Parts: sequence; C-alpha cells; structure tokens
Amino acid sequence: MSVKPYRIAEFEEQYRTDVIALWKECGLYRPWNDPDKDIDRKLGDEQGQFWILFEGEAGNEHPVGSIMIGYDGHRGSIYYLCVSPDCQGRGYGKILMREAEAFLLSKGCPKVNLMVRKGNEPVLSFYDKLGYGEDEAVPLGKRLIPDN
Repeated sequence: MSVKPYRIAEFEEQYRTDVIALWKECGLYRPWNDPDKDIDRKLGDEQGQFWILFEGEAGNEHPVGSIMIGYDGHRGSIYYLCVSPDCQGRGYGKILMREAEAFLLSKGCPKVNLMVRKGNEPVLSFYDKLGYGEDEAVPLGKRLIPDN
C-alpha cells in the first residue's frame, strides 16, 4: 500500500463539479439520485460531515476521494465513500473510514450502518476487511421527494 501525500478537508463548493465527476467515475451515480441535490441536502446536515480526500503536494493537489458521514443520535451512517479507481489500493478508503469512525466515536455513536448494492463484491470485501458484516436487518426505503 503506497500512500502519497494527502489531506482530508470539509467539502467546499469550489469542488462540487470534481466530486460529482468522482462519484460518476466510481459508479456511485444513479439517475434517480440527483448528486447536486444530495450535496445540498448534506450541507444542511448539522450533525454530520462531508469530507474530500485530496492527493498531492500543497498547491498541486486534487480530489481523489469523498465520504458523507451522518449521525442521528442513535446510529452513524456512511454514504458516498469512494476513491478514484486510479488511486485505489493506496489505503485511502481505509483512511477515510478510520477518520469517519473516529468522528462518530467522538459524538458517542455506538454503531455505524452503511449500505452496499447487491453484487458489489469488491466493496463488500473492502468492508469485510474493516470488520463490517451483514446485519440481521433488511433496509427498507421510500422516496418522499423525487429527484427527477
């Protein structure tokens, strides 16, 4: 695992286009979820965080990863964790998750929930190596506000 110089910072508006492009590159984009609306909604969340991981030296860095962290007082949640395919295998996903878990622990969060799409074996393997496992629960969903 070869980690290059990196930093993690809170999302800034100037990186919106880069982050959305990163999500598309990583296969996180879905037509029924407007990424601009997802970002806007997250920016209104006072309990959570939205971070970008930048790679490179100061003055010549670029976004290569992202993570959204939520906490509702009962459970933590992780969304939009991704690392550019060109940068995978460098430990960035593990670093983002370690920092997210530390943030949630600082809030007193007892447990983290996250969802992985069925059939996404590489991502399931990644989380398995970090100690995450399938819960005895079925996630249910209902869209209240259509994005399209």
